[in-house]
Amino acid sequence: MSLPKDPVMLMSYLNTQLRDNYDSLDSLCADLGIDKASVISSLAAIDYHYMPEQNQFR
Repeated sequence: MSLPKDPVMLMSYLNTQLRDNYDSLDSLCADLGIDKASVISSLAAIDYHYMPEQNQFR
């Protein structure tokens, strides 16, 4: 699975996937085989953080 390199595009992609297909970031990462810590770090760099209550990055 190749994720978008641009952090804003990555955030948009992940939020769409979370909204439409997954009930948590853990399930998305496990299913797509991506590193959760890397995703969180990339998005934290642009001040977006995962909100489990809303199941999205904000």
